[in-house]
Amino acid sequence: MGPRMSIQPSGRRRIALSLSLLAGALPALALAQAATPPVAAAAAPSAEILPVPLSPVVPEAQRQCTAKTASGLGTRVLREATGPKPGKGDFVLVTYIGYLAADGAVFDQNATQAFSSEAVIKGFSEGLMLMNRGSVWRFCVPAALGYGDKATGPIPANADLVFQVELVDSKTQAEVAVLREQAARQAQAQTGDAQTGETPAASGAAPAAKPAGQPKK
Repeated sequence: MGPRMSIQPSGRRRIALSLSLLAGALPALALAQAATPPVAAAAAPSAEILPVPLSPVVPEAQRQCTAKTASGLGTRVLREATGPKPGKGDFVLVTYIGYLAADGAVFDQNATQAFSSEAVIKGFSEGLMLMNRGSVWRFCVPAALGYGDKATGPIPANADLVFQVELVDSKTQAEVAVLREQAARQAQAQTGDAQTGETPAASGAAPAAKPAGQPKK
């Protein structure tokens, strides 16, 4: 057998003193633990994952219009402006968001998109010609002025639609024709310079001016 451990009287007194000190500290420790608020459990990381594709939903208050035209198109002016209004067949440059009136699900959005005012659904086209350049409107388009009883991509049949539209710029067909002609002349001049190896500065010709304000395609 191995040697036995013997505790001297002085060692017993130290152990007893340590136990008495610990016994006195336990109530204070318990109070301190009770006073410390519990730490909230961290949210599961999976709850922060965004769905793909991202489909934002517009609140109900932003699906309402305050006025209505004779055709049934609902409108609401969100930002006034004093610029000119586009005419029928004019080209427009717009930023828009399209969403379903029923649940606010966004089905389309685009920044600085250019097209003819007649190349869109009836409700959108009618609303554009009510807007001043620089203004922001909301269109509430009934299904009869939208896609009717035909489902189109994420848009179900007989769906009422809502659009927020900013009219950034507009050009008449005549203005667009002039801009296109200027662009064609500039492209032709650049092609001729490339073929002869001359630059406008070398040949003494001034560079053609870039068309200003031409809607992007």
